[in-house]
Amino acid sequence: MADDPARPASGTGRRGALKTLLALGAAAPLAGAWARSAQAQTVPVQTAQVQAGAAQARAAQAQTALTSQQLAGQRVIFSYPGLTVPAALLQQISAGQAAGVIFFGGNISSDAQIASVIQQLVQAQQQSPVSSPLLLMTDQEGGEVRRLPGAPTLSEKQIGASKNPAAAASSAGTGAGQNLAGVGMNVNLAPVLDVFYKSGNFIDQYQRSYSSNAQVVTACGQAFITAQQQAGVAATAKHFPGLGSATRSQNTDTGPVTLNVSRPGLRAKDEVPYPAAIAAGVELIMASWAIYPALDATYPAGLSSAAIQGELRGRLGYQGVTITDAIEAGALTAFGSYGQRAVLAAEAGMDLLLCSAQDPAEGQAVVTALAGALDSGQLDATAFDAAVNRVTTLRNGL
Repeated sequence: MADDPARPASGTGRRGALKTLLALGAAAPLAGAWARSAQAQTVPVQTAQVQAGAAQARAAQAQTALTSQQLAGQRVIFSYPGLTVPAALLQQISAGQAAGVIFFGGNISSDAQIASVIQQLVQAQQQSPVSSPLLLMTDQEGGEVRRLPGAPTLSEKQIGASKNPAAAASSAGTGAGQNLAGVGMNVNLAPVLDVFYKSGNFIDQYQRSYSSNAQVVTACGQAFITAQQQAGVAATAKHFPGLGSATRSQNTDTGPVTLNVSRPGLRAKDEVPYPAAIAAGVELIMASWAIYPALDATYPAGLSSAAIQGELRGRLGYQGVTITDAIEAGALTAFGSYGQRAVLAAEAGMDLLLCSAQDPAEGQAVVTALAGALDSGQLDATAFDAAVNRVTTLRNGL
């Protein structure tokens, strides 16, 4: 992994500006905020009421700067066990130290129950110094991988094999979006854009891939993303650059996985669906925890600057939010504690860290590690600001 540049002396000022934007729920990039600030100084004050309002806004800005722990929290997705939200997670949210929550089947007994839980989480967020809404997400891929009952009922493989795959994928995207939005969720960790190599392999055995044909996956993924996001729920393309070559036993949840596909091979098959997904405006892209020696022989994709900064952002031009797969995954056992893994992921260019062990303490450990790395200069302040700004822009757009 390439070393990060030295932390610039201007980082403190930029962090202060970003903290103010976060506290006010501003979605615009920092440059836009500076421009608006300069412009505001040249506009004559029309009334005393406007002047008083501006003074109140300045006072609010002065009082709502975030701590490093709070700033780090804007990059962490939490999880919890069972049907009841633990007090520790509610406290984390109300303290402004969480970006969102992921839900699993064990968190959901009915639509009414999870809708009530989400309202509880929203109320905790309303007490936070950060006004941006929480990212409330689940895996609603379709078929066997669904956390909520209902749409989409077809698996990705069934969609890909249908008479009109793109139309079926569009219908599934609409159904997923309406289903999640109906209970108050705003992010789906779908669609899977992996192009499977062999029938019955890791991604195909649960029918999670549209096809072994990259063009079919491309058309279906783009249709699903477009339809779901039109329904008001952000889509997540996964698992970049692709798990389609993984054998049946190569599961990154349980242990290290190395996929020996050449760089031309990755680009000719695995990565083919991503330009269309990016063109469709996909809001998030999740990176794989497999190692791809053609890109980086040492680090899994989600810990690799070569994969994220070089391939995804550089070659493919993606400018949206990146999100890790589960930080607790068995594939990462060689890379230290949860906090150490999260810092490596942040160094590589991952914006959101997914803590899905269903234990709020995991997310708290990651927040503390990120904050410490930011304060020590291990994590570049300017890059940290940019990541938080991308996440904040996403949150304010939902």
